[in-house]
Parts: sequence; structure tokens; C-alpha cells
Amino acid sequence: MLHPLDVSDPPSLYQIRHKQWMIGRLLTTSYPAFEDFRRRNTTFSGMAAIYGYSYGALRWGNAVRNVHGDGVSGNYFDLLGVQPQLGRFFHSIDEHGPNSAPYVVLSDALWRSAFQADPGVVGTTVELGKQPFTVVGVASARFHGTERFAWPDFWIPMVNEQHVDLHNRAHVAVTVIGRVKPGVTPRQATENLNAIAAQLAKEYPATDDGQPLRLIHPGLLGDDGDVIRGFLYSVTLLALLVLAAACANLASLFASRVADRSRELAVRVALGSSRRRLAMQLLTEAVMVSLMGGTAGLVTANLLLTVLNRWQPAAETHLAANVDTRVFLEGLALTLGSALLFGIVPAWHAWRSSPLQALKSGPVDGMRLRRFALRDLLLGAQIAICTLLVTASLVAVRGMERALHVPLGFQPQGAMLAEINLSQVESDALIEKKKMIIEAAQNIPGVTAAGSINRIPFTGGLHGIPIFRPGTTEFKLNNSALAPYVFTISPGYLDAAATRLLGGRDLSWHDTAKSPHVAIVNQTFAKKMWSGTPAIGRHFIVSGDLTEVVGLVEDGKYHDLEESPHPVVYLPFSQSEPSGTIFVVRSQRTPGEMAAVLKRTLSAIAPNVPITVRNWSDTLSGELFPARASTAALGIMGLLAAMLAVTGIFGMAAYSVSRRRKELGIRIALGARKTQVMAAALGRPIVLLGIGSVLGLLAGFSATRLLGQIVYQANPSDPAVIAAAVLTMALLGMAASAIPARRALAVDPSQLMREE
Repeated sequence: MLHPLDVSDPPSLYQIRHKQWMIGRLLTTSYPAFEDFRRRNTTFSGMAAIYGYSYGALRWGNAVRNVHGDGVSGNYFDLLGVQPQLGRFFHSIDEHGPNSAPYVVLSDALWRSAFQADPGVVGTTVELGKQPFTVVGVASARFHGTERFAWPDFWIPMVNEQHVDLHNRAHVAVTVIGRVKPGVTPRQATENLNAIAAQLAKEYPATDDGQPLRLIHPGLLGDDGDVIRGFLYSVTLLALLVLAAACANLASLFASRVADRSRELAVRVALGSSRRRLAMQLLTEAVMVSLMGGTAGLVTANLLLTVLNRWQPAAETHLAANVDTRVFLEGLALTLGSALLFGIVPAWHAWRSSPLQALKSGPVDGMRLRRFALRDLLLGAQIAICTLLVTASLVAVRGMERALHVPLGFQPQGAMLAEINLSQVESDALIEKKKMIIEAAQNIPGVTAAGSINRIPFTGGLHGIPIFRPGTTEFKLNNSALAPYVFTISPGYLDAAATRLLGGRDLSWHDTAKSPHVAIVNQTFAKKMWSGTPAIGRHFIVSGDLTEVVGLVEDGKYHDLEESPHPVVYLPFSQSEPSGTIFVVRSQRTPGEMAAVLKRTLSAIAPNVPITVRNWSDTLSGELFPARASTAALGIMGLLAAMLAVTGIFGMAAYSVSRRRKELGIRIALGARKTQVMAAALGRPIVLLGIGSVLGLLAGFSATRLLGQIVYQANPSDPAVIAAAVLTMALLGMAASAIPARRALAVDPSQLMREE
């Protein structure tokens, strides 16, 4: 995901954004302003415009399919420096105004899925919406536009995009990308663009506001790239902590192994074996053990990633993770590196050990650091890291719980979404057609409410529509009062979405284009616009129309779960420009049963058109994917950390009991109680568990910002998280110490004396 786009010279390619941080793949400017930027700038070798919301029903022969794509300027492919795999791309020379040849370039995925990879499709005519297009080429399989997540099905010339007004400076519809000239810095290019924006604001004060601009690299949904990169870096850092805990575990185990084998190594040296030979044998053992473990790990990783790649959390997800050759070689290198790193420890100890001392006094810990041995410090560090990871996994679980219970302002449970392509319906009859569909859905047995909306929340689209106070004469952004989300809905939508109406009335079929313009607003809109005074009956201007507020609804979430309360306006679709339509139907029937009945009902009203029926809850999987991914990732890391903690504590406790069996036998023979024996045998591991757990919890408190990059509303200081982390580490300590404790209590003094 962080790799540059598969285009020519990706470091010099930038997307132009407004200076303030913005959510999502928002639009930059109007098409006329884009032309001005392209013509007047001196720092870019080229600029291209993109409209990323082109959609329609694609028809060829007797087949039809809903598709979405990009409307782009003629120089788009030349600017990116990409080549087709079949046919050709269109170029600037093909743009001659609104009557230019309607060309379309197919994506490789659409070409293979819809046209069965038929090379004869080039030169044929297909119908997109109501307009015929000539297929001139097919993009390569590696080219997916300028976004990692949103892969377009097709590309058409901007001049043939019906939703873009090429001559209206107030119609902000395009995203601008550009390639800076060699030797030009992003700062110089930004200053050049801002100077042009200020000049345009003077020339066109009614439409251009001269907002400061900035440059970012495209690919990760605009400014969302900051969030995505923060998530990936944070997860990677936590994964490195898992590796650090594993390294501490290995080092502790090797240190214990050296101490246990010191007498054996001393005997072999006394019998004539060379130190070099012993060191090589120990290194060879470490390499063999590491290679077996590394091979098992890589094979397991490949199997798990295969399963993971088959799980598509959202329809727009097109990313896959695989153990390719480079990853395999890196894993092999890390495996051998760990073998050498931890194999050198016993080899070095064997090289420097004194056979006479080892034979006289038995196993000697040659790696003591005053009161604590090196393995003690390693175990403490390992427990601290594991406690941090366990805390992070518990924070993720709490974040997932909050994400599932956050107030959305609508209830997707029990509601179905129906998408039906009405592009063939004439605009004059479109309202009556929608009304007929809604009434037919309402008459289905079991349906409690039905309505329509131009787009459902969490599906992107336009927002930031300027709202002006009554009496405003210059309608430009600097004079706007608010920039809310604007939805166009039908009567009945609020009931179908289970959005609570707090005051006033719902929209009705009497709100037509000939009646006064009305709107419903949410609580945040009313509070920001009129400072908490009653909103019902107040007026504002949107899209040049004086509009009266007739209803007030609850706040909700519209773009993502993390957003702060945002103002929203609901307009009647009968008083708005035609746009996309999604029908929402709430019923008491099961989703499977309702989907079949609804599709059959709509097919009778609109035959021979694509109809898609989905459960509304299923469409939220993409929005909940980050929370689920973070919970799964941190949960797995927490599980691995728990396993490492158990093995580390068990190894330390078992080693302590093994080394001190004679002492424990003497204590038992002298009448020591069980608690005293347990304290002598397991005291050090338990102390290290307590110290490491406290340090891990403190590290978790200080990692709030790190976890905030991954988890929804991360709060490591949550009492429930702290209590669960403490309880988990205590249970892990008890589980790891159970067997060594039984061995300590089962020591028989008489048997030890006979063995001695």
C-alpha cells in the first residue's frame, strides 16, 4: 500500500488539495479553474483533471452491468506515462469540445470479467448510461488509476462526462493532479499555485475564493493517507515488539541452556575436544533449530495469508498480501540472523569457560549482572513487552465494542438497500417513477417503511456544500455560514432509516419543484447556524434557493466513525438536481426472504434493468473493517505475547526448580512449609512477573497516541482494560508456574540424598 503508484516517475506526481486537512477523496476545483491552473502555472510540466464519480449501466449486446469509473482530461494517460495492453488510450488531440468522439478505455478487470478478455472488443460500441461509447483500448493489469483502494472500471474523456459542467466556475467537480518540472520543489510549486488562486479570486470574485493550496502524493484517498500510514506504522511497531519479546525469550532460553550444559562442555574439553569444535557444534545446533522453526513459520504464514486474501471485507478492497520471493528471502535472512545471534551466546560461553571450575563446582552462571542474571533481565523485559501487547489487544477489543455501539443516527438492522438503474427514464418522469417504486415497496407484506436517498452514509461522495444566510449576495465559499453534508431524500426515508425526527415534520409528496423549498437539518446544523435557538421556520440559502427548515433530526455519523458531529441538510429529491438513488426498505421479514421479494417487485416495475438488493448491515463492513482489522491484528499479537510470556515464565521457573532441587530438599527435610518452599523456588519468576507487568502497563499508558493510530477511541487507562490486563498476566503467571510448583513440592529429600 505504501509503494509508489505504478506510473512513470511517481515521486514527481502530486495531487492538489486545499490547505486545510480534509476527509476522503474530495474534489479540488471547477473545470474552468483547472484550465486556468494548467495554462498559467510555471512549475508543472503537465496537469490533468479527474472526476472520480462517473457511473452508469454498461450495455453491450444483450448484456448489462452497473459500473463506475473516472472521467479524465485528454492528457491523463500521457501525464501518467502508462501504456495500454490492448488498443490505445485517448489523448488531448481527441478532445475537441462536447461533440468530440465518445471514447472509453476499459480496465483489465472489467475486460476480463464482462468481455471474457476478448481482444475483439476494441473498436466495438457499448452504451454507458444513455450514450454510446467506442472502446479504444484496455488498460494494463497493473494500472488502476491514481488510487490504491478505488479501482475504476473504465475511463472516459471529461468532455463526455454528463455530471461535469465544463463552463461553470461554481461547479466544483474535478480533482487535479500534476507533475512538477525537474528541479522544482513542492514548496515552489505550491507558492506558484497559490499565486494563481489569489489572482483568480480577484478576476472571479463571485465564484473563486482563493483558498490556499498544497500538494500531496496521490494513492491513499487524499488526506486519509495520513491515517492509513499511521495505522500501518503503528501495527508494524507493535509487530516488532512481538519480535523483541521473542528475541528476549530465545536469549533467556539459550542462557539457561548454557548454564545447564557447562559441566558437559567442561568434561568434553578435559577429554581433549577443542573449544573451536564445541563452538561450531553449538552454532550448528542453533542454525538447525532456527531453520526448522523458520520454515514452519513461513509455511504457516503462507497458508494463513491465503485464507486472509479470500476474505474480502468490502467490495472496493483490492489488496492482497503474499509470501513472495523477496519476503521469503527476508524471512530466511532473519532466521539465519537470529540463529547466529543467539547461537553465539553459548558458543562464546563454551569458548571462555573454565573446565576445572565447572567440574569442581558444577554449573556456573557466567552471565550474572550483580544480583540478577542476564536471563532475569531478559525475562523482565519480555514480560513488560508482553504486558504492553496484551494491554493493546484489550484496548482494541474495547475499541471494537465502542465502534459497534456508536450512535449512527440510523439503524441498518432490519433494513434492505435496493439499487436500480433509472438512467433510461426521462427526467420529467423520474420523480413519478421513484414514487411508484416506493409505494410498491411499501405495499409488500411485512414492510413497515420505504424511502430513497441519493447515497447512504459511509459511502463517500460530495460534502462541504456551502450554506449561506438570507440576504447574501456573493455566493462564494468565504461568505458561507456552513459547509454541511447534503442528502436528497424522499418522504418516508427517515422512517425507513429509523432516524429520529426531533421536531417539525417529515418531507411530503406535496414538497414539489413548484412549492417553496424546504429542508430538514440535524442538531449540529441548528446549533452552529442559529446558536441553539429553535430551527423550525428559519431560512438559509443552498444552491441559490431560499430554503425553509421544516424538520429537525438527531445527529449521526456520515463519513466515518471517528468524525466529530457534522452539520447535515436533507433536501427533497423533487426539489433537487437528479442524482443517484438508493431505495431503503425496512421490514420485519428475514433479509434473505425480503431480498427475493423486493427484487421480484422492482423487476416488475422496471424490467430489463440491473437491480441490486443488499442488507444494509452488510454495507457497513467496509467502515467497520479498520476496527475489526485492528482487533484481529492486536488480538493475534496479544495471543503471541501471552504464549511467549508463558514459555518465558515456565522456562525460568522450571530452570530455577531444576537448579535448586538439592536446596529445596534440604529445606523440606528441615521442616519448611509449602509456602516457604514455593517462595524459594518461584519467588524470582513471580517478582519478575510483577515488575515486568507494572512496566508494561506504564508503557501502555504512554502509548496512547500510538494506539490511537490503530484503535477507535483508544484508552489504555480504561479501568476495565487495566483490570483485564492485570488479571490476564496473573493467570498467565499461575498457568506457567503450575508445573514447576508441583515439581518443587514433590521433591523427596531422601531420594536426593541417595542420588548425591
